[in-house]
Amino acid sequence: MTIILMRHGKPNHPVTGRFTARALADWCEGYDQADICDSPPPRSQTIARLASVIATSPLPRARSSLTRLGLQPNAVDEVFSEVAIPTLPFERLHLPLNIWLALLRLLWLCGYAGHVESVQHARERARLAADKLVVLSQQGTVLLVGHGIMNKLIARELRKRGWQAEKHASSRHWSSAIYHRPFI
Repeated sequence: MTIILMRHGKPNHPVTGRFTARALADWCEGYDQADICDSPPPRSQTIARLASVIATSPLPRARSSLTRLGLQPNAVDEVFSEVAIPTLPFERLHLPLNIWLALLRLLWLCGYAGHVESVQHARERARLAADKLVVLSQQGTVLLVGHGIMNKLIARELRKRGWQAEKHASSRHWSSAIYHRPFI
């Protein structure tokens, strides 16, 4: 039994500039609606071809990544969607995008969720996502084209269940992690 977790391609959305918290919220909304603007590298295409069951989140960057891979999903589910970035109510603070994203993700990991799902809820969703992937893996090798943080949470859940990593994912676009269930 094999599960492949692959991150989507590079979104067609600007990743530079300075933002207020409000402008950052608008940026995040645009990011969630963006398709991708690159093509999968040969290694990702080769890894994707190993799968006989395809799963994805409904977000456009994941769906358009599947299209670039020439694949159609067997399962599209919100449970695989990325964890949203919380925002802060500061209007005067202008920070570079990468600083905002790192700061807000760190705050989220420390328990601040604002109006988005909490770490605990995201971990529970990752457990549900892992459940679905394990069931799908009974039909053959599964490819999930998903998102950075959620894929990491799902990977953690698979490891807790005894799945072993042949390859660990990085946070790069098109990166993948391959997990095998040892024979019992």
